[in-house]
Amino acid sequence: MTTWRKLERGPVVPQVEALLRERLLSGGWSPGEKVPSESTLATEIGVGRSSVREAVRLLGRDGLLEVRHGSGTFVASAEAPSAPVAELLRRARLLEVYEVRRSLEVEASRLAAHRAGTDDLAGLRTQLAERAARAHAPESFVVTDLDFHESIVRLSGNSVLVELFAYARPVIQAALIDRIAHDGPLIDVDRAHDDLVTALENHDVEAAVEATVANLQRTIDDLRAEEVDR
Repeated sequence: MTTWRKLERGPVVPQVEALLRERLLSGGWSPGEKVPSESTLATEIGVGRSSVREAVRLLGRDGLLEVRHGSGTFVASAEAPSAPVAELLRRARLLEVYEVRRSLEVEASRLAAHRAGTDDLAGLRTQLAERAARAHAPESFVVTDLDFHESIVRLSGNSVLVELFAYARPVIQAALIDRIAHDGPLIDVDRAHDDLVTALENHDVEAAVEATVANLQRTIDDLRAEEVDR
């Protein structure tokens, strides 16, 4: 029986999708291999079959899994003729993730600049230092980076934004790790992160929004340009 990482509080489907995506990207299942049934995966992970079914559908949309009705679900072959379409879908989905993330984090930074006190902001510099220290360990870096951004969302004092980020985080995390695996290191936005903390410390709403956009917009622009080139 396969051992899976324990799920956290929050929406289940994004977390199940992230677990399955990690297994696929790490080579845990080989191209062409039949993956365990929905009921088996549901039992092993500890979720309902409907959650597994939706996660499989999303991974099928990205070209990572192939559902053959009557036969089961298989890992997509690396030589599959649909590879260019799968790559296009992967990038389109990452663009969608970034567009939603920008909207969420811009509002969170705006509110945090208004509401966060000096004591609340004290840990952000430490998180930035930890983020920089993990620059050469991609998966660890992504986790640390998202921890930093989640802290800012929490500083917004808006419980709905916090819940939305918790829902989106597994998808964002999987998408970023996937992008590193396909395209190499992420764009260097260290300066934007430092500027964001400075803006929050100064309660400068406009600068906080500007730094948040600077952090995300270049990747969005690159993804849109890639779509046009195709």
